[in-house]
Amino acid sequence: MLGPAHITFQANGTGEFAFGAVTASLQCYYASDGVSFTWTGSDEMDEVSGDGSADLTDDGTLDGEICFHNGDEAEFKARKE
Repeated sequence: MLGPAHITFQANGTGEFAFGAVTASLQCYYASDGVSFTWTGSDEMDEVSGDGSADLTDDGTLDGEICFHNGDEAEFKARKE
């Protein structure tokens, strides 16, 4: 596949993620306890899009979900590197 999964949130309201064969660009909307986002990208060269969100936990990790438009959902847990 494409290497280790990652999700990146930038201060300017953009970001990106990659997991498996999926890569995408994010448009982020921040709150004090998390983030919601919409995304567009590709899955094995097919155009895909969706939305997602992540909540900041007490230990500083993010618990989130990435949802494909009219399709699957993937949960994730992320930590700052």
